[in-house]
Parts: sequence; C-alpha cells; structure tokens
Amino acid sequence: MIGEGQNDIKRLLDILSATGKRYDTDMVVRAYEYAKKLHEGQYRVSGEPYISHPVAVAEIVAGLELDTDSICAALLHDTVEDCSEKTDLKEIESQFGKTVALLVDGLTKLVQLNIEDKEEAHIENIRKMLLAMSKDVRVIFIKLCDRLHNMRTLEVKPDPKRRSTALETMQVYAPLAHRLGMQKIKHELENLGLKYLDPIGYEEIQNYIEEKYGENQGFIEEIRRTVSGKMAENGIHFTLEGRIKSVYSIYRKMYNQNKNFDEIYDFYALRIIVDTELECYTALGLIHEMFKSIPGRFKDYISTPKPNMYRSLHTTVIGSAGIPFEVQIRTWEMHHVAEYGVAAHWKYKSGERSKEDIDKKLEWIARLIETEDDARDPDEFMNALKTDIFHDETFVFTPRGDVIALPQGATVIDFAYAIHSGVGNSMIGAKINGSIVPIDTVPENGEIVEILTSSASKGPSRDWLNIVKTSEARTKIRAWFKREKRADNIIAGKTMVDAEFKKYGRQYTEAQKNEIVATVGQKVGFMSAEDFYNTLGYGGITYSKVALKMKEEFEKTVKAPELEVPRVDITVESIKTVKPKNLKSNSGIVVDGADGCLVKFAKCCNPLPGDDVIGFITKGYGISIHKSDCPNVITGMTVVENRDRWVEAHWENESESSSDFYEAQLKIFVVDRIGIIADITVALSDMKVFILQINTVKNQADRSTVNLKISCKNVAHYHSIVSRLKSLDGVIDVSRGFS
Repeated sequence: MIGEGQNDIKRLLDILSATGKRYDTDMVVRAYEYAKKLHEGQYRVSGEPYISHPVAVAEIVAGLELDTDSICAALLHDTVEDCSEKTDLKEIESQFGKTVALLVDGLTKLVQLNIEDKEEAHIENIRKMLLAMSKDVRVIFIKLCDRLHNMRTLEVKPDPKRRSTALETMQVYAPLAHRLGMQKIKHELENLGLKYLDPIGYEEIQNYIEEKYGENQGFIEEIRRTVSGKMAENGIHFTLEGRIKSVYSIYRKMYNQNKNFDEIYDFYALRIIVDTELECYTALGLIHEMFKSIPGRFKDYISTPKPNMYRSLHTTVIGSAGIPFEVQIRTWEMHHVAEYGVAAHWKYKSGERSKEDIDKKLEWIARLIETEDDARDPDEFMNALKTDIFHDETFVFTPRGDVIALPQGATVIDFAYAIHSGVGNSMIGAKINGSIVPIDTVPENGEIVEILTSSASKGPSRDWLNIVKTSEARTKIRAWFKREKRADNIIAGKTMVDAEFKKYGRQYTEAQKNEIVATVGQKVGFMSAEDFYNTLGYGGITYSKVALKMKEEFEKTVKAPELEVPRVDITVESIKTVKPKNLKSNSGIVVDGADGCLVKFAKCCNPLPGDDVIGFITKGYGISIHKSDCPNVITGMTVVENRDRWVEAHWENESESSSDFYEAQLKIFVVDRIGIIADITVALSDMKVFILQINTVKNQADRSTVNLKISCKNVAHYHSIVSRLKSLDGVIDVSRGFS
C-alpha cells in the first residue's frame, strides 16, 4: 500500500496497472522507499529532490512494459555510487534479489561517456556498455531511459554541459536506440540533441512545421476521411495515425542532402495499423488505387525486415491537392516492435518467443565483444563500432533468397564471413547477379551474391585484412591465421621487429633483442615472446602500437657508445667523420652530431612528437626535420650526392604532459552542406584547438576539401582531433597534409 509521503510514485503505479501486466507492486514500493531514503537530502540542479529522477526513469521503463526487476533497477540505479548514505550490491541483492543487483551493477559501471576525454578512455566506457548489454540487454534499456529523462531536463544545466551531453547523445545513445529498433526513444533523443546543438536551426524548422501544418490541416483531414471510408468499405478493421516528420529528420535531409523544405516528400505520413499481414498488402492495393504513387518510393520491409526488426510497408503517393505524403502500413505487432524494438520482445522471453530468438537479434553485440577480446587496438575497436553499429545497412541476397544485412561499404568477403567462417576461409571467388566479380567488390542493395568455394583453398589471404570492412570478417580471418599459421606468424613478427631494430642504427645481440621483446610483450599483455610475435604476425596488434615502447626499451638495453665529442662546425664532413653522443637542440629534437644548431620543421610533412623523424642538413639554414615516411625523404634518399646529409634525429620528450604545440595540417573531405564549416570549427573550439589557417577547395558537385592548419601537441592529440572530426555528419574522411 502507498503510505503518507509516497504520492510521488502513484503515477508510476498507475502506469504499471494500465499495462495490464502483473507486477510485484510491493517490491516496487520497497525499492522506491529504499532509494528515497538513500537519496535523502540530495537535490537536482533544478532544485527538485533527487528521487524525482529515478522515479521518472522508472516511469519511462514502465512505458516499455519491462518486468518488475527492471522497474526496481531503474529506481535503484544511482544508489551505489551517488548517495551520501552508501549501500552496496550485496545489500541490494539481499533485499531485491540477484537479478536486480546484476542490473544495478551493470548500470553503475556505465560511467559518464565523456566524448572530450582521450579516445582510449571513451572507447573503454563504450566497451563497458557493450559488455553489460551482452550479459543482460535490460541494462541498456534502462540506460536509454535514464539518458532520455536527463535530456528532457537538460535546460537547467550550463551551456557547455548541455552541448557535451547533447553531442554524446547524438553520437552514442541515439544510434544505439536505432540499432535496438527503439525508434520512439531514438527520435526524441535526436530532437532534444539538436535543440541544444543547433538551437537556431531547430527553432527554424519547428516554426516551419507549425506553419506548414496549419496551412495544410484541411488536406490532412480530407486524406484521413478518404482513407477511412475506403478501408471501412472493404471490411478492413484498422486504426489510422497521422504524423509529421521529426525536426531532426528534416534537419538531416536539408543539411546532408542539401534539400529545401519543399523537396521533402515524406513530410506528412499516414500510418495504417491492421490486424493481419494479408490486410497490409490489401490496404496497400487500396492506397495505390486511390492515389498516384511516386515511382521508386515503395519499400517492403515486411518481406525484408531491417536488422533491428523493423517491419512495415512504405509508399509515397500524391494527394488531390498535389501534395505528396507517405503511407506506412503494418500490423499491431509490427507497430509495437517499430516503437520499442528489442524491448517489445522482452515480454516473450519466457513465452512463445524463445531466448534464442531474442539473442539472435542481438548478435551484433556479441560480434563487438569478440572484437574486443581479440583486438587490443582501441582505434580498431572504434572503427568496428562505427562500421558495425552506427552505419546504415545494405541488404543483399544469397542464391537461396536469404537476406544478409551488411554495413554500407562491406565487400563480398564480408558477405562470405557473414554466412559462416567456413565459407569465408574456403572462398576462391564471388559472383554478383551471376557474373564473376573481384573479391573487393562492394555489393549494392538487392543484388544476389554467390560465394565460390573450394576444398583445395589454402585459406584467406593476409591482404584481405586490408579489404574487409566488418569486425566480424576481420576477427574470423585473424582467428584462422592465429590457429593455422602460428609458425608463419612468428616468423613474420620477428621479421617486423628485426626491420625496426635495424633502423635504430646500433649493434645489438640476440640476447638483448629477446630481453627487449619479452619486456615489451609483457607490458602489452603477452605471457611469452612467441605469443607476442604470433599476434604481430597475424595482425592482432600493429607494430605502430608498440613502437614507442620498443624504442624506449632498446635505448635502455642497447647503450650508445660513449665518445668524446669535439666542438665542430656543422658540415657534411663533420657529420660523416664524428659519431658523438646525442646532443639536444632547442626545439624538442635530439639530432646526432649537432649541438645548439638551428632546427626547423619541414612544411611538407609537419612532424609531431610521436612521429619517427629524420634530419637533413640544409645549406645555410640548419637542419630540417622530416617525418621518416615523408615523400621528400624517400625521394631525397635516392639522390647520391645528398645521402650523407641525412642525420638521425628523435624527439627529446614525447610525453603527453608536454606544453609545447606544433603545427599540423589536415585535409577534411566533406559533403557540401550548410553548416559543415561551422560544425568543424565548433568541434575544434570545444577541444580547445587553435585554428591557424583554413580554406576550402571544391572537388565535385557536392564534395569539397577543407584544408586546416591547427596547433597540436603530439600524435596522440592529433588522433583524438581526427576521431572527433570524423564523427561529424558530412565528414567523409580526414587525412594529414594539404591537398
């Protein structure tokens, strides 16, 4: 029973009652009382008692019709870390059961995902979220509800906090809601995110929607009457719903596709909900009988559902007033799934829908967890996340008619591994629509792909790792090499290390090399040097990720010869005849054989701390420092008369704590749209990155290159800047150097 002082959960209990499901309301009330006691004396920024937040989250969770454990976990989700009066998971388990404790534990581990953090920290938090989801998907349902309420109440926060929370929502939580099929939550998160990221654009589109709706309200009512009459005349039991395209959906079409308001054909939509799948197609026929359809605007997501389980018929037609509108036709079950995605199926886990069926819908989570376990490279994990979860899908068919969903840009090799690892490993070729194609071909929507296999195949090629797009294919290819080619991998790994050691220019013994490799291998998590070599060989870790550690250990273990260094004028002859100790310049660079000389950074490659560098003795201008892989270095080394003017150099201090800044040049390839330059400059401003120079070059009708010169601390800082820019809508790619 609800006692005095408990009226603030009456609405929650009313929502639970309205669902018609059986809930343990006594347990819900106990969870509320427990949370209220622990949050006593805490207030939100708005001044409301803090308990109002978990209650509001629980109400959103109840709207998804999740179970009693989920409601209780929503009420308790902030009690372990955020309360002055501490509790722990054991206490929660003793009072509310093991399942509630596990859900609260999963939610507690999902710390704030701060996109301004270093990329590695951000990735680690996303990994925690996926790991928690893989154990119990209810964790992310509750977390999305938590984020939705925080977005609804974001206006009380200071502006920088509003922007960072909104950006995080758009980059992480809205795409996750979409991937889980939770369109209702996704649309609200996107609209609220846009409201704080571009308030002017949001208000402009909101005003346009209100104006347009007011102008055409009569048209909408007329369409509803016409369709209702036709459905009733044909004996179809139906429900009609009207909708207007969301603010964010219009914004995205306008700025990504450079459209104006009048070019958005699905601004209005009529949704027809019927009882059976057969009635869906009957209703579609009636709609096409009443209105002229627009060619190319029909989509059948009933026979070919989206990977997030969305099923519906879509068609765009033209009304009597010449105004286009979209019609969506679905059953009630399809409607519930379209609104709530995987959450709509939760109530079936112990019913007619098995746990295996739901787990199949969440296979993409397992694929990402596999990638986490196998790949130790944070950049690769983030690429897998963006490719496998946050990108649109391409639907292709097997020769038997089965539908395979692939991320856009995936190749026929990705298709083979999506079917089965055995198919991919024995692949020798592929056909698309009956014609043989190269194995790096990217299939398009609706094409039929056939994989050609052979029992005599020697397995995948290492080159495939540079071709495939999906983490699933990459993981399976590496697994094959790891399992089948260990001896070859070890040889390949040793070859990489030997090649790098030769670049250091010092004599070393086999014992020293083994000591260095064993030490570095242990630092990155390998128990033996062979395991380390094996992982390098099959691509489980790239040498660039351990290069700095390897060089540091080499410097400690293989000492440079100690020689007296006479003071000499800097000439080619002196560099050739004297091999002194490393002497520091005044620019953060150590050059072999140069004391206090003028050092400048080459404008052709703008090296940063963390880059491998080399020096070139110029005539009268000191030593020019280049990246070792600079095209001018590669070309210059072939000029015989200049070979002896190249000198070894390295950074004195590559630490991230260094306060020095260096010039870096970026080429940003973008889709032309209004606001793209503003988005780039705002993103850099948020990261406190100074823009030294900016210009744009038009490439194609809808493509441009933005050339930037910025201040940057080191390679790690550069990668975090690039990662942020790549996350912006309309940014195709980012590379180093001007065009």
